[in-house]
Amino acid sequence: MIGVIAKMKIKDGKQAEFEAVFRGLTASIRSSEPGNKAYQLCHSRTDPAQYVVLEMYESDAALELHKKSEHMRAAAPAFAALFAGRPEIEVLDAIQ
Repeated sequence: MIGVIAKMKIKDGKQAEFEAVFRGLTASIRSSEPGNKAYQLCHSRTDPAQYVVLEMYESDAALELHKKSEHMRAAAPAFAALFAGRPEIEVLDAIQ
């Protein structure tokens, strides 16, 4: 299993718009990526601009399919307009 943690800062006042775009993306991921085992958006309790996505994939190949998927490419322009800087992404190996 492969884990991913993606940290994003969102522009002030854009949180609701970001969450709406993210909900649509999550629905696409869950319905069309069988190798994705978890995809959860979390919001910081201390920083209203900070979001974290917790992701799990069954393999490196499943993660690569996710990165190259049509729904990720389609969501990119909307996210780019909402991000306050580049996301921080860390890929992890799960320990079982």
